[in-house]
Amino acid sequence: MWLAGIRDVAIVLLALESLVIGVLLALTLIQIRKLVRLLREEIAPMLDTASQTLDTVNGTASFVSQNVVTPFIKVSSYSAGAVQTLRSLLFIGRKLGKRDVVSNSVDALSGHR
Repeated sequence: MWLAGIRDVAIVLLALESLVIGVLLALTLIQIRKLVRLLREEIAPMLDTASQTLDTVNGTASFVSQNVVTPFIKVSSYSAGAVQTLRSLLFIGRKLGKRDVVSNSVDALSGHR
């Protein structure tokens, strides 16, 4: 008889445990649904905006590279080449002992004496 009572109490406890697990499972499913909605409605537009911003930055960097940096590098390289050519020519002139007014003015312009 007391064994039957323990059995009945165990069945009731298992039924209550099943109900608690069912409620917790339902709450978990509701939270997952809210998370999916959040991801769909708020995070996806943020990612789209970030992607558009990245495209804008990429375009700006490309524009600056083509219209500012590349011409500056070309001018800088041509002027460095011209200065080096003049230095080489003047060095040859110095070796031959023909240093003249042009070499003095080029040295003054380039900042070397």
